[in-house]
Amino acid sequence: MAPKGITGVTVNTLLTEILPAIVVPIALGWLTNSATRNELQTWYRNLKKPSWTPPDSAFPIVWTILYAMMGYASWLIYQSGPMSVIRFPLIMYAVQLLLNISWSPIFWKAHAKNMALYEICALWVAIASCIIIFYPLNKVASYLMMPYLAWVTLATALNYRIAKDNPRKGRTSPAGRINSKLT
Repeated sequence: MAPKGITGVTVNTLLTEILPAIVVPIALGWLTNSATRNELQTWYRNLKKPSWTPPDSAFPIVWTILYAMMGYASWLIYQSGPMSVIRFPLIMYAVQLLLNISWSPIFWKAHAKNMALYEICALWVAIASCIIIFYPLNKVASYLMMPYLAWVTLATALNYRIAKDNPRKGRTSPAGRINSKLT
């Protein structure tokens, strides 16, 4: 089956299927960001971060683009076959989206850097699974998820360094224990 793109899509399909598929992850991301935004100005500013940390202004731009890409990928999968074929890929998509929006409250609100590290590793696996599962159904959908995986790889490394470099008082973080076993 050739990958389906947006060519030949009716205005009705664009408005009733594609646009909602794109808007849902963007809206969830923005809602999550709104709920945790104050922590950026307070708690996060005081954390020790690596020199390769992206600027704060990059995050909303990158996430909006990634959410749009993953939303469009979900629509492509939705169009890729009967429900018996697309059910599991769409469930995996929902799982990764749930893991995505769950990370922010864990990291930003609970300040649970180590728990957030475990959670983002699960997110990474879920995204990689989507890429693999999407590929036979729609290569374009699979490719659209790859920049997301790259960004979450960076976010995972950043989460690791923040957890390692900012342990709770009187504790060694799991990230720090992993590092000490490697040296």
